[in-house]
Amino acid sequence: MVTPTKAMYHKPVFLKESVDGLVWKPGGTYVDLTFGGGGHSSAILEKLEGGRLFAFDQDQDAAANAEGMALTFIQSNFRHLKRYLKLHGVSQVDGILADLGVSSHQFDVPDRGFSTRFEAELDMRMDQQGQRTAKEVVNKYSERELHQLLGMYGEVKNARTLAQAIVAARVNHPIETVEELKQVLIKFAPKGREAKYYAQVFQALRLEVNDEIKALEEMLEQAVELLVPGGRLVILSYHSLEDRLVKNIINKGKLYGEVEKDFYGNAQLPLKAVNKKPLIPSAEEIKENSRARSAKLRIAEKR
Repeated sequence: MVTPTKAMYHKPVFLKESVDGLVWKPGGTYVDLTFGGGGHSSAILEKLEGGRLFAFDQDQDAAANAEGMALTFIQSNFRHLKRYLKLHGVSQVDGILADLGVSSHQFDVPDRGFSTRFEAELDMRMDQQGQRTAKEVVNKYSERELHQLLGMYGEVKNARTLAQAIVAARVNHPIETVEELKQVLIKFAPKGREAKYYAQVFQALRLEVNDEIKALEEMLEQAVELLVPGGRLVILSYHSLEDRLVKNIINKGKLYGEVEKDFYGNAQLPLKAVNKKPLIPSAEEIKENSRARSAKLRIAEKR
């Protein structure tokens, strides 16, 4: 496998907007929760003057990109944010950034199994030491479980019918590769929109394999605790479920349910939105970087 350069690894969406929204104190302590190719981290470091930067990434391939950079790299899922910062003697930070998209590198390396473009085993693990793979989900999950994750995570319209078809197909032979799965999907994909349908199914599997929604929930709750007053939370999301959680934590102070109020009826809101509506990419940015299409950028400040 060819090791990609940082430039090849991933082109961040909203790079300037997100970093400008994050760094408000050049001497502060910041966290890049999705290091990837180091694009955001490099831009953050340019703005720091005596500050500190911690970078998280669970993907072993990302670690090489941190070599030579003036930061502390932590190879871990960002759901362990608070624990690892504590190990480094950090209890509060001035800004936290997360780009929730899959890196271009993960899509473009065929044997990672993230892309519908290449033949490979169904893998999709962001942490390559993780136990659960897409192959396991496809072949071991019940029809009910498949129906649920295809509908919720992939927003697949015919999720129940597709779940039934997957269960029927694997009886004779396990579905182990990208092409074998696509052979099942092709019968149910809308004509002319096959690529989007495949992408929805693969997105659902990826979210499940990596437990991404639960990890995001845990991270957001920790982030609110860790930020100092005036600290910034900057999140780029690409899925309606992710964006809803980010929006809720900013506007309601919690992931689910209604706003909590004190004895006097005052809303308990630890964050305030810096941009009332999420920033969405321009047609020009989408043209330059097609993976920006569904991006939403939200920035919040700790009260």
